[in-house]
Amino acid sequence: MAETLTPDAAPARLLELSSDAPAAVLLDAAGAPAAWTEADPERGRALAELARELFDTVDRATRDWDPDPPEQIEVQVPGGAVFASRTPRWTLAVVARRAA
Repeated sequence: MAETLTPDAAPARLLELSSDAPAAVLLDAAGAPAAWTEADPERGRALAELARELFDTVDRATRDWDPDPPEQIEVQVPGGAVFASRTPRWTLAVVARRAA
C-alpha cells in the first residue's frame, strides 16, 4: 500500500521525482505558504509570494473574457520555467529548468 503524502512533504517529494526542478512551494486555500523546498525560510516565503502574485496577475488579465480562473499556468523564460497548478484547497508552483 502506498504511503499517504502529506501537504508539508509534497514540494520536497516533487523535487525527488524531477531532477529538472530545483524549487517548489505549496500554498493553502488562503494563499499562505504551507511548505517549500528552499532551505532559507525567507526564500521560501518569497517564492510563495511570487506564486500568489503569478495567479493574481493571470486572474486580473483573464477575468474579462474567461469567467473561470485558470487552474494551471506555465511561464517560460530564457533561463527556465514556472509551472503552477491550483485547486480550491492548494496551489503548487514549481521552478524548473528550461528543458523540463
